[in-house]
Amino acid sequence: MASHFRSYIWDPVLIVSQIVLMQCIYYSFLGLWLAGVDSLVQSSRSLDQIFSYEILGFATIHGRLSMMAFILNSLTCALGLWFFIRRGKQCLDFTVTVHFFHMIGCWIYNAHLPAALSWWLVNIACMALMAVIGEYLCMRTELRAIPVNSGPKSNL
Repeated sequence: MASHFRSYIWDPVLIVSQIVLMQCIYYSFLGLWLAGVDSLVQSSRSLDQIFSYEILGFATIHGRLSMMAFILNSLTCALGLWFFIRRGKQCLDFTVTVHFFHMIGCWIYNAHLPAALSWWLVNIACMALMAVIGEYLCMRTELRAIPVNSGPKSNL
């Protein structure tokens, strides 16, 4: 008999639904973080904050606060990986997929690839944070002790 512990079954519907779920988590929480940041500095909200690469920058307070929102969003998405993906070895795959689709969205929104170094640095840092923290949380859960004997103990 073959072992069925952690056997992986190819399920494209599950994978696509997890990708869509992670994209929803990414943009929902990024919107919430940006709304929170905007309420601090009384700034107006726009899609430019999410998709325009020119917003992210070290020179202005709005740019630094937007970067902070992206960093906080990567922590929130790491919790999403832990809660919905639950596999440490898939965290990097889903993280890169989320950020790849975000890059495609930025490309379509701006009509060209992002050219600002700050945009690339922020997104690489967010990918690293999201993948490492998500993998840490998932691995901690996966390596939790499995109870072997659940029956009553007898004194021998």
